[in-house]
Amino acid sequence: MHGPASPGWLLVAVCAATGAYCLLRMRSSDETQRRAAGDEALMGFGMAVMAVPGTAFTPPAWVWPVYATVFGGVALRALWAARTGSHHLHHLVGAAAMVYMAAAMAASPAAGHGHGGSGVPALTGGLLVYFAAYVLVSGARLLPVAGVPGSAGAVAGGATAGRAVAWGDRPELARACRLSMGIGMLAMLPAF
Repeated sequence: MHGPASPGWLLVAVCAATGAYCLLRMRSSDETQRRAAGDEALMGFGMAVMAVPGTAFTPPAWVWPVYATVFGGVALRALWAARTGSHHLHHLVGAAAMVYMAAAMAASPAAGHGHGGSGVPALTGGLLVYFAAYVLVSGARLLPVAGVPGSAGAVAGGATAGRAVAWGDRPELARACRLSMGIGMLAMLPAF
């Protein structure tokens, strides 16, 4: 990713930490949680590698077609899994965004990812709108609402009253991971 090095390294750190936490979430006893955590770990680490500032490391040209292929496979898997749950549609959009960014980097690895003087491409703009809406909705879901089943406050209160929820199975932590990756997408997409 081309641009200032400090924000790039901060994005690398946030995405790598999110990916690492998602790897820990894969130890959950819930199979669907494990599968989602694996997809999110791959996305977090993929975003971290893609966000490394170009001044620090410029990968060889063959890396970007490999990226596009890997995340194209992730997108196909998410499309298949979307039959059973709507959250997989978000994984599909995220994987498609990674394919798009990898293709843009493959097309102009040395010249930067900018779009010249023609403004923001329509696909980039559409992805920015999607991820901005996703971040706002995800952030709102993290706000505690006392007494509402399924809210962060209700889960925390219920955990202390009943059996304790393992830290890797806490839904608010999974939402926080998804929120941080959505913010990471918002930070990365303008460069394309």
